Amino acid sequence: MARPSAAVPAPRWRLPAAVRRWFDTEAGAQVADPADARRIAWLRAVPFIGMHLACLGALWTGVSWVAVIVAVLLYAVRMFAITAFYHRYFSHRTFEASRGVQFVFAVIGAASVQRGPLWWAAHHRTHHRHADQAEDPHSPRTQGFWRSHMGWFLTRAAFATDWGRIPDLVKYPELRWLDRFDLVVPVALAAGLYLLGSVLEATAPGLHTNGPQMLVWGFFISTVVLFHATVTINSLAHRFGRRRFPTRDDSRNNFWLALLTFGEGWHNNHHFFPGTARQGFRWWEVDLTWYGLRAMAALGLVRGLKPVPAWVLAKAER
Repeated sequence: MARPSAAVPAPRWRLPAAVRRWFDTEAGAQVADPADARRIAWLRAVPFIGMHLACLGALWTGVSWVAVIVAVLLYAVRMFAITAFYHRYFSHRTFEASRGVQFVFAVIGAASVQRGPLWWAAHHRTHHRHADQAEDPHSPRTQGFWRSHMGWFLTRAAFATDWGRIPDLVKYPELRWLDRFDLVVPVALAAGLYLLGSVLEATAPGLHTNGPQMLVWGFFISTVVLFHATVTINSLAHRFGRRRFPTRDDSRNNFWLALLTFGEGWHNNHHFFPGTARQGFRWWEVDLTWYGLRAMAALGLVRGLKPVPAWVLAKAER
């Protein structure tokens, strides 16, 4: 009698790695084929594209003053988290903070949908090391405007975090978790805003808001504007403005970008001397992030704000 053949296990259906990375950035993060590194990963970019399309929801939800106020407040709070902590703290270590404060602002920064703090810092350190050279991930000189503005962000190579760039940060498991599951905080914020709008609709109908409206304005529109404001420093601050210092890159100081990004527009200052918590070197160079950090230092929340050295100011051409 013939023996029954062993059952062949049914093939297991698995999500493509690009889709799994929507939820877990370590799922197939490495690019197997170097030729694919600079190509845009369209499937992985679907949430990013969808976030822009969701802004059109305002045509159906309408607008209310309370929804706009929430959107503006979330822009300001998250812009400060990006500029003060993702940039000046995690990327450049220009001041000190307790582990608790570090984590709180890492969470707020993660709510900006600009990936985790480790990913952000690693890419920014690469930018400074190779500013406007071939290895710069977002140089308008070598890649053009759209690629430097957001195309680089969507490439296959850009999704991985270069751990070698951030040895001082990888020791924090909570930061590694935020970096790996960077969708958790934005989803929680979006759900919270929808709930807020629904509660206000039921308890204060005179405000003329609701869950969908608060979601569209407080999350999607505010986040998209925040993202594009942030990346103007990559695409525009290396093309438009004045050069106070003769740096090896194309960085420029731009007053309007400084207003939009809470002081990041003083970009030539920053590239000449990135080791200070202040980017507006002159009193008239508005740097809202610096003012916020000074207030936090007065409250004992941060310490050791690194100033602009006298020798740097002495080298200033104007």
